[in-house]
Amino acid sequence: MADIEFDTQLIKKYDIAGPRYTSYPTAVQFTPDFTETEYRQQAAKSNQTGRDLSLYFHLPFCDTICYYCACNKVITKNRSKADPYLNMLHKEIALQGELFDSSRKVNQLHWGGGTPTFISHQQMTELMQVTRQHFNLHDDDKGEYSIEIDPREVTRDSIQLLREIGFNRMSLGVQDFDPAVQKAVNRIQSEEQTLTALNSAREFGFKSISTDLIYGLPLQTENSFAATLQRIIEISPDRISLFNYAHMPTLFKPQRRINEEEMPSAEIKLAILKHSIEQLTNAGYVYIGMDHFAKPDDELSIAQQQGKLYRNFQGYATHADCDLVGMGITSIGTVDNSFAQNVKTLDEYQALIGAGKLAVFRGVEIDQDDLLRRAVIMQLICHFNLNFSAIESKFNIDFNTYFANEINKLAIMCDDGLIEMSNDSINVTGRGRLLIRNICMTFDRYLNDTQNSQRFSKAI
Repeated sequence: MADIEFDTQLIKKYDIAGPRYTSYPTAVQFTPDFTETEYRQQAAKSNQTGRDLSLYFHLPFCDTICYYCACNKVITKNRSKADPYLNMLHKEIALQGELFDSSRKVNQLHWGGGTPTFISHQQMTELMQVTRQHFNLHDDDKGEYSIEIDPREVTRDSIQLLREIGFNRMSLGVQDFDPAVQKAVNRIQSEEQTLTALNSAREFGFKSISTDLIYGLPLQTENSFAATLQRIIEISPDRISLFNYAHMPTLFKPQRRINEEEMPSAEIKLAILKHSIEQLTNAGYVYIGMDHFAKPDDELSIAQQQGKLYRNFQGYATHADCDLVGMGITSIGTVDNSFAQNVKTLDEYQALIGAGKLAVFRGVEIDQDDLLRRAVIMQLICHFNLNFSAIESKFNIDFNTYFANEINKLAIMCDDGLIEMSNDSINVTGRGRLLIRNICMTFDRYLNDTQNSQRFSKAI
């Protein structure tokens, strides 16, 4: 696969707002016309496929607020506030479990947040027990069961418990080791806390450990972030997520507390990104795509080599053949040919689940054109190439005729060296890989400029 080629002028030219394609259609297209009734119909249809399941649980509670955060969360130091939510979550698990054939194995499971480790050891154990009562989880270590970790919220005993109840993969929030940057974004986290969590995960046999970093935060410089990244490389996690901070204070209130005068300029952000890519690739990490790097022997790298990589609401994944059941507030699921999202507030969630109803408040049924375009976008964003004949045989179309307008638009990207295009294929070049979102946007029939600028982050 082509090495990443960092072309500053091209990056500036194509640095526009656009989707991250964790789904297609994106959540912007979800509508309240998609209700619990439609969701139940899609679940029934999905049982006829025999596909495995993936479960996502949203645990929204956090002890303190990180100013950069764009997640749906509940900030509280009162741990008892999780009790009524977890009671409702147990009921939702039962309601959802009734919809899916018990023979369908749960190959993937993920707890996200918020801070999933906000809850107590007993609550973690109970949540997994209830899940096992209503879904067919693996009893061995074959499933990919992952959890997002705030190192400030765990001990060695916490990590041991998580392993015992079934988790075998972990994502650690780090963002930046620099104390000044941490103070500026209200996330004070010592290196010792991070190392305790990571070393404990290794001690208890977690199969894959990922660390999350953010570039573009206030007070970051090329040198300061390089120091953080060098320390991460020495720690040697299996995967590294290097996210671009998207400053959108009109949408996310916590970001209004960030001092914009302290934020790095666009030029410094690009310099940080360029140097980070060089550091990571020189250290032996493989650029998977978007913000993700992995060791060559990691499952993500292997899945990409085998053409099995996929992308969903948790980022890149190794299984494309699962129906995703989302549970908890604001969670999103993908069941048969649909997307569905739960309500976003605790009160709405409690009212619906308490009344024995599902918490779905919007979604979208995916039509044949959506399926076709999703297949194209997924292939490009995961594998950086597209063979027209594979799409043609699957969807019974002539690619060049169906996508005549899109191929016209791609001509400019071809001239700019982002892609190489023939009559039967598209290959993304080294200089195009960082701009894969832009290439995928060509095939998105829903986009318009106003929507882009208001709802999506910049590509770089």
